Amino acid sequence: MATFDYDVVIIGAGPAGMTAAMYAGRSMLKAVVLERGFPGGELLNTELIEDYPGFESILGHELATKFEAHAKKFGAEFRQGTAVTLRKLPDGSFETVTEEGDVYRSPAAIITAGGTPIKLSVPGEKEYAGRGVSYCAICDGAFFREQTIAVVGGGDAAVEEADFLTRYASKVYLIHRRDELRASKILQQRIFQNPKIEVIWDTVVERIDGEPNGGMHSLALRNTKTDATSTLQATGIFIFIGFRPNTGIIDGHFDHDEMGYIRTDANMETSVRGLFAAGDLRAQLTRQVTTAAGDGTTAAIAVEKYLTALRHGHPNEPIQGSGGYAV
Repeated sequence: MATFDYDVVIIGAGPAGMTAAMYAGRSMLKAVVLERGFPGGELLNTELIEDYPGFESILGHELATKFEAHAKKFGAEFRQGTAVTLRKLPDGSFETVTEEGDVYRSPAAIITAGGTPIKLSVPGEKEYAGRGVSYCAICDGAFFREQTIAVVGGGDAAVEEADFLTRYASKVYLIHRRDELRASKILQQRIFQNPKIEVIWDTVVERIDGEPNGGMHSLALRNTKTDATSTLQATGIFIFIGFRPNTGIIDGHFDHDEMGYIRTDANMETSVRGLFAAGDLRAQLTRQVTTAAGDGTTAAIAVEKYLTALRHGHPNEPIQGSGGYAV
């Protein structure tokens, strides 16, 4: 157990956290990134990335390594530790405590802990992750051109992504455990009118099957009303049954939307003064590597301006943008 002091503590080493660390280092801030495992976040769960500018195609773990090296080049530190509590102290500073018992103190903090897709928790899901099992249509849809795939879920995300995936797949089965979708009517109308989509009602996935050293090839299904079982031939399954933002470590109230995502202003500052949020746990339209990196950039620059105002005795001074590009 030890205590450390930094200008800013960044919780989470995904694209948002590592970008924030790079810009914090460029601003000559003493920054540390806390991550429970290897740096990379969801990049480490993505086989191939084809939508990050400058890289027509790059492996997820390779891009993660480049992010980390770039941040370290500008002086950011990376420490392995699972943050369990982030609290604001009476003096206005922040205290981050890890599972290992270490304490990190800082006048500002950036939480970039991301989120976790809710999983089906069925046999084969883990085994075929990245080999047919996906939680991101935009990321992986292009790998399933002219193939038969399945989408699981009944909310807006599942229905919208099923429609999106017909750009690539020859056939999309939407599997829903009930006899009625929760998605908005306009989205439902789109899929019912799409000849490539077929809805399988009152059904759950019981197992994902495939080749031991290859990809998945089929799903074992069960009807929730009759208990009848069946097999669906599909080379891909996209799971959209929910996404849980990792905000549980924040001790105290913060403004969030109805799904628990953190609301921020344009500077990525939360309703807690001095606490900034970036990436997948922030309320926003889309969650991509590019948006996470943009969030991290803004958060780090805003932190530098906040700390400058703090040093001059103006803790409540509005953060003003400077415009232009960093060079």
